[in-house]
Amino acid sequence: MTERTVSDLVVERILAWGTDRVFGYSGDGIDGVMGALRRSGEPAFVQARHEEAAAFMAVGHAKYTGRAGVCLSTQGPGAVHLLNGLYDAKLDSQPVVAIVGQQMTTVLGSAYQQEIDLVRLFADVCAQFVQAAYTPEQVPMLLDRAFRTALATRSPTCVILPHDVQSAPAPDPAEQKHGVLVTSPGLRPARLVPRPEDLREAAGVLTAGERVAIMVGQGAYGARQEIRDLAERLGAGITASLLGKPVLDETLPRHTGVMGHLGTTASEELMRDCDTLLLVGTNDPWTEFYPKPGQARAVQIDIDGRRLGVRYPVEVPLLGDAAETLRELLELIPDRPGTAWSGQVEDSVRRWHGIAEARAAAPAEPLNPQHVVRSLNGRLPGDAQVAVDVGSVVYWYARHLRLPSGVPAHLSSTLASMGCGLPYGLAAKLAAPRRPVVVLTGDGAMQMTGLAELVTVAARWRDWADPRFVICVLNNRDLAEVSWEQRESEGEPRFATSQDLPDVPYARYAELLGLQGMRVTDPDEMAKAWETALAADRPVLIEALTDPAIPLLPPGRPYEQVKGMYEGLAAEPGDLARRAEAHLRRERADEGYDDPGL
Repeated sequence: MTERTVSDLVVERILAWGTDRVFGYSGDGIDGVMGALRRSGEPAFVQARHEEAAAFMAVGHAKYTGRAGVCLSTQGPGAVHLLNGLYDAKLDSQPVVAIVGQQMTTVLGSAYQQEIDLVRLFADVCAQFVQAAYTPEQVPMLLDRAFRTALATRSPTCVILPHDVQSAPAPDPAEQKHGVLVTSPGLRPARLVPRPEDLREAAGVLTAGERVAIMVGQGAYGARQEIRDLAERLGAGITASLLGKPVLDETLPRHTGVMGHLGTTASEELMRDCDTLLLVGTNDPWTEFYPKPGQARAVQIDIDGRRLGVRYPVEVPLLGDAAETLRELLELIPDRPGTAWSGQVEDSVRRWHGIAEARAAAPAEPLNPQHVVRSLNGRLPGDAQVAVDVGSVVYWYARHLRLPSGVPAHLSSTLASMGCGLPYGLAAKLAAPRRPVVVLTGDGAMQMTGLAELVTVAARWRDWADPRFVICVLNNRDLAEVSWEQRESEGEPRFATSQDLPDVPYARYAELLGLQGMRVTDPDEMAKAWETALAADRPVLIEALTDPAIPLLPPGRPYEQVKGMYEGLAAEPGDLARRAEAHLRRERADEGYDDPGL
């Protein structure tokens, strides 16, 4: 019978913290823990194709479940590969615990093979907690601190396990002696509510406002009804950060949609014209789209005091849970009758809906990507989960996809890292295998990690209670977001050598893996493609051939701020640039601008 080792203790401890799966890739530096996972049979081990994807899966697990995600890797290159996903967790405030192998303690400092100073490597990304274990007795305490810190600070943490520590005999937990700390797992969230005097001051600011705007972020999850009630009481308009998009039903008459560079004209107008701003659980970085400093009196609610007042000058910062704090505020704010501001916001929302519909219907060669995403509206199941990769697809998701109430959607927002979509979608599906998943991605992200993780989908889908897993790839053979950034920010023409992508037969590749592939080139076929994919008996990849000439236009910007787009296009040869300029001028005209010629 195998002697119980520290690795067995590691598995027992992560189970005690409620972990039902870990994501990773094996290697000799983590073999001890892998053996313990085999012996235990739980938690489930999910093999990714690359450690970066495993870390993304752990972040996705945290986002879709609200529980800590766990990833593990070997030392050296495996550890390095985790970094990008862990930075995604750090910047989007998600609890993730990385368990990383290391060479034996006896060789550390000798420049041994695959030896990296892992504490130093993870010191920034896991700034709240990173420690190496040098004795078996340390391990339970380090794991408890790593999980507790990840959950308490909503950030990634790391425990490094040298190979000889992993394989050492497990210590006796009942042995009490000097220099050994005996700890326990578990963390229960507290009720956090601001002081009564601060709530009264905040209520006074909000009640005095004549043109109130409410901006919600991911910290507003769980406060859906309270936000709706407060908006009704104040006659307020609502906008959302990108991470906050799923919080509220965007069919509400005064919901202006997502704000910021990839947001809507209605949200830009809301921020431009409000005199009072309530920020709820948001840390959105697009500060040039906030009200001008001094324009609006502001109240902010956040559970993390470090974020209060860092995006906009705030008169009353409220440290507290969003739902609890809003319920207290509702007790202090009287109803007000409908106001001219309410009507103005509703008019702005209706105008935006017309603009969005016209943009999606504009002819393109061959498909308008806005039409591809918009065609999913009304067809997305009410129990679905959505994952979105990074690139131009985020613009179309933010502006055009209407999420049914309660449907979660996640992406790498603050880090904005390409390659998150398939790993996120897999994490969502593994956490809730009876729910359908839709992944929206571009061809750049698909080539970066998606093709590899499609292999993971093909390897696992037969175990799912509901096999529906739909990947929609916008294939325009261009790194479109960067192409438009080159034009907008630099006034430069598109640099084809850096932007052109190989034309990969995505649908055929999916079929090669035993999945279903669909290639769509006709806009009239798009709705049927979604319906077929969402009724299929296996995962489906929809390859939509889209037009790179559709502009990624920020809303409501004066001509001087978009002049670079025109200058870049004017310097580009060929039909693509001419078509792109025509689309750009039409979309600017939709917003009421008549841009001069160059």
